[in-house]
Amino acid sequence: MKKAFLFQLFVIFFITLFCALGTWQLYRLQWKLELISEITFGLDSQPIEYSSSIKKNYQRINAKGKFDFDKQIYLYSLNEKGKPGYDVVTPFRTNKNENVLVNRGWINKELKGNAKINLNTSAEQKIVGLLREIYKPNMFKPDNDIKNNIWYSINLEDLKEATGEQFNEFVIFLEDNQVKSPIPKKITIDVPNNHLKYAITWYAISISIIFYYLYFRRKK
Repeated sequence: MKKAFLFQLFVIFFITLFCALGTWQLYRLQWKLELISEITFGLDSQPIEYSSSIKKNYQRINAKGKFDFDKQIYLYSLNEKGKPGYDVVTPFRTNKNENVLVNRGWINKELKGNAKINLNTSAEQKIVGLLREIYKPNMFKPDNDIKNNIWYSINLEDLKEATGEQFNEFVIFLEDNQVKSPIPKKITIDVPNNHLKYAITWYAISISIIFYYLYFRRKK
């Protein structure tokens, strides 16, 4: 009798677990669809003048100002072919005296700290790019190595410690086909979206467990 009760608890636990996983995947599916919609809107949008009050994810913007190359950081990243390197993230002060981070693009590891990636160091520049929200890193991301300027996530508190500047929760991803280094990141709507398939898989496993349980119970 005790074994039968424990077996029932075992079955209930795993059915609940797999149903929860399926429901979580449906939640992720809805989030991914909203993200794709935001990206589609952004890629079709006309650039507007940057302001720190703009909170629209993937809005295309333009801004005039100067880069602060002395305070730029190197964010560990993989390129489109999976090669490790760094995203060059540089503070940009607009003509309206607003600070914003600009992801200028990807470089090979050996170019870290190379002055060749910083052109027109003192000239005022006009930039165009997509405004993207800074997402919280997952628990598996290592801590930022501020001393050696190797970053694994954009943490605003770490940035304030490293640069002495306060930034908001958005980064401008530079769009410039003429720039060869750093190579600007390409933002497209082609993002992985297998959440519906995963949800069906988890629910199917739950249903299978129910059928097997009913079968063995009837047989017994």
